[in-house]
Amino acid sequence: MTSAATSDPGVPPIASQKIAAAAQAIDPYNVSGGTDEHGNAVAIDYDRLVQEFGTQLLTPEHLARFEKVTGKPAHRLMRRGVFFSHRDFDKILDAYERDGTFMLYTGRGPSSGSMHLGHTVPFLFTKELQELFDVPLVIMMTDDEKYLHTRNKNEGRQKPGNTVEDFIAFAHENIKDIIALGFDPKKTFIYTDYEYLGGHFYRNVSEFESMVTLSQSFGAMGFKMEYNIGLPAYGAKQCVAAFPSSYPELFGLPDSRYPTWDPAAKMRHKSLSKIMTLIPCAIDQEPYFRILRDRCERMTDPHPKTALILSKFLTALQGAGGKMSASDANSAIFMSDTPNQIKKKINSHAFSGGRETAEEQRELGGNPDVDVAFTYLSYFLESDEELETLATRYRSGDLLTGEMKAKCIAELQSFVADFQERRESVTDEVMRSFMQPRNLEFKGNPNPTKPAAPALEEGGAANGEAKEGGKDGRGTKGERKAAKLAEKKAEKEAEKLASRQKAEA
Repeated sequence: MTSAATSDPGVPPIASQKIAAAAQAIDPYNVSGGTDEHGNAVAIDYDRLVQEFGTQLLTPEHLARFEKVTGKPAHRLMRRGVFFSHRDFDKILDAYERDGTFMLYTGRGPSSGSMHLGHTVPFLFTKELQELFDVPLVIMMTDDEKYLHTRNKNEGRQKPGNTVEDFIAFAHENIKDIIALGFDPKKTFIYTDYEYLGGHFYRNVSEFESMVTLSQSFGAMGFKMEYNIGLPAYGAKQCVAAFPSSYPELFGLPDSRYPTWDPAAKMRHKSLSKIMTLIPCAIDQEPYFRILRDRCERMTDPHPKTALILSKFLTALQGAGGKMSASDANSAIFMSDTPNQIKKKINSHAFSGGRETAEEQRELGGNPDVDVAFTYLSYFLESDEELETLATRYRSGDLLTGEMKAKCIAELQSFVADFQERRESVTDEVMRSFMQPRNLEFKGNPNPTKPAAPALEEGGAANGEAKEGGKDGRGTKGERKAAKLAEKKAEKEAEKLASRQKAEA
C-alpha cells in the first residue's frame, strides 16, 4: 500500500522530501500545485486558477442548458466536475441553436510515441461533443512546438532522438492513437504543423503575430530571455488554428496552396470568419487562448471570440500536485502498457487514501478524494450510482485499498485492451485519410432558429451537401441578399477598426 507516513490519508508524499516550499505554477509548460513548508506536494487549487485566469465555473444551469440543447445527459466528465470551467460556453450553445453549427478544435503536443491515459481525456470528451452536435473537428499536432520546447529544456542542444524528424514520427504515432479512440473520418481533420502550415492558415498566422508583442507573449507563457525565439513565435499558430478561415477546404472553399494556386482563393474567405469555435482542453492551455480572444475581433476579417471548456488534470500515480507525464514512465498509464504493467503501476505507485493497516481502514475508513485509484475510476466509470457506492463504502471502511485498486486495474485493463485492438487496424493509409484536406461532411442542428448563410462565396457547399432553398444549393434569393448585406456590414466594421488602429498607432 502506498500511503501517507501518518494515519492522515489526506496528504500524499512526493518522490523526494528534500524540496523547498514552492508556489503553485500552472501554464502551458509547467503544471505543479507547489509544495508546502515540509516539501510535501500540494494539490492543485483549481478555484485559485479560475480567479487568476479569469475564467468562469460551469454551473448546474450550464449542464441543464447543455442537456436541453442536445437532448442527451451531460457527459460524465461534466457531471463530475472534470470539465469544470469555461469561457462563453453559453454562447456556443446560443450559436448552435441559432446558426446550426460551430467548429470544434483541440490538439496534442507529441512528446513520445505513445499517448498516456491523461492524454485521452480531452479527446474522449471532444469525440462525444462531435457526436452530439454533428459538427466539424480539427485536431492540431504541435510537433514543431514540442521540438522547440525540448531543445529549450536541453539548453539549446539537440540530443539523439529529439530531431525534427523524431517529433514528426511521434506525431504520426499519436495521430494513430487518436484515431483509435473512434473519431468519425467524415467530419474530422488531423494535421501536423510541420506538414500542413501554409495557405490561408499561414496568412492568419502572420497577421496574428503582428498583434502580439514579445512582452505580452513572455508574460502569458512565462518565457525567459534565454529561451529560443521559436517558442514565442509558435503561439500564433496555436491561436489561429482556432479560426475556421484557416481551413477553407474543410468547408468546401479553395485554399491558396501549391500546386493549384486557385485564383478564387486570392483572398481569405469572410464567410468562414463568422463561424464560432469551441475548444475543449486542459486549463494549462488557457493562456494561449486568452491572447487569442483578445485579438479575434481585430483580424482583417473579424472572428467571434473563441469559446473554451476547460478540464482539470488527470493526476499522476503519485497523487496530488501534478499530472501524468510522458517523460516519467512511473507517473502514467500508457496506452501501450500491457495488462501486467497496468497492474504493477497501480499496485506499486498509485497513492492511496486508505489507512496503514486493514484494521485501521475498517475502523476509520479511507479518503476517496485523494485516492488515485478512485480518481481514475471517476474518469472512466459511466455509472454515477456505482461510483458513489464505491466512495461510500471506502469512507465507511467496508471497502479496502486493495479492493479499490483491483476495481481500478480491471477497468483500466479493459479500456486499454479495447483501445489497443482498435489501434492495430489504424494503418498509415488510414492515418493519411484523416490528414487529407477535404470537404468535411456534417449536419449540425437540423432546426436552427436563424440558419446561418452557408459558406458559399465561390459556390462550394458548407458541409458537403446542397443546402435547402434554391436549386443551385446557394439558398433562397432573400437568404443570399441577407448574407451579402451582412458581409458588407462586416467589411465596413473592419474598415472602421483598421482606421481606429491606424489612428492609435
